[in-house]
Amino acid sequence: MVEKIRRTRNRFKQTLPLKSRLEQAARASREAARQAQFMGEREAQLRAARHYEETVHLVEWLESPGLLPPL
Repeated sequence: MVEKIRRTRNRFKQTLPLKSRLEQAARASREAARQAQFMGEREAQLRAARHYEETVHLVEWLESPGLLPPL
């Protein structure tokens, strides 16, 4: 007899809004870049920080009431 395996999703509520989490990730990436010993690692961390900051701007734009184009 074949039984169906029921998988449950791991569900949890985020305690911080997306914008705050992205800002924290950007700060953490910048701090990691400051402490990085190798140039490649530093550049990767700075690239990640810029990516997080750009995403924050996109979230702000999407959440704006008039959906004005980003500056």
